[in-house]
Amino acid sequence: MASRLNPYITFDGDARQAMEFYHGIFGGTLTVNTYADFGDEQPPADLADKVMHSMLETDNGMTLMAGDTPPGGEHKPGNNIAVSVSGEDDAELRAYWAQLSAEGTVSVPLEKQMWGDVFGMCTDRFGITWLVNINAQPG
Repeated sequence: MASRLNPYITFDGDARQAMEFYHGIFGGTLTVNTYADFGDEQPPADLADKVMHSMLETDNGMTLMAGDTPPGGEHKPGNNIAVSVSGEDDAELRAYWAQLSAEGTVSVPLEKQMWGDVFGMCTDRFGITWLVNINAQPG
């Protein structure tokens, strides 16, 4: 799979409803994962059903990702959209990360996460939030 670039929207607890709404409009395949779906420990009750990550992939090639505001995060309309770049090319994605995070602020270091992928989040020097995800290699 080639690397891809797409919008990532953060919602204030209604990501599932929003993504189901967009799915009804655009069609395709919708995948929704809650915080309870990941990790070995059960999350707090108020977080278990919140959307950690969702992805809508349409038949004509559009992709939209979304989740609920993570614990400790602030939902503020206007700062609730980020750009996600993801794929399997480790060297390519690490190079993007290095350039995007340079002179910026890293909020999640680029490292292996509980879902198995390498992921990082940063805000570049222009104030744009970037999510970089290197898909786990099979095997």
